[in-house]
Amino acid sequence: MATREAFEELTAGAIDALPEWVRQRMDNVEITIEDLPPADQPNLLGLYYGIPLTQRGDGYTGVMPDRITLYRATIERVARGDPELLRETIAHTVRHEIAHFFGISDDRLHELEAY
Repeated sequence: MATREAFEELTAGAIDALPEWVRQRMDNVEITIEDLPPADQPNLLGLYYGIPLTQRGDGYTGVMPDRITLYRATIERVARGDPELLRETIAHTVRHEIAHFFGISDDRLHELEAY
């Protein structure tokens, strides 16, 4: 199990590793870490909540930031104590949730073999 600080550093590294054009488009979105997923979704690694870029219109102003949440316990369970697998799982989850921010659905991610 990684410390909270180590998990946050791995998350920051995953964000830093994204292409520059992706990071530049990440306007009005915050990434947070929660220890546990919602009780009704115990296997959830991450969750995007907000208005995807593809659905934002001219009136998109003054809204609360979109949120990407990573669920630490679930991600660590998937990594099974392997530090490299933990890094990869965090990076994959960050990319997956950012794809939703860009308006890419789970079905499309499956078509792209991004899972």
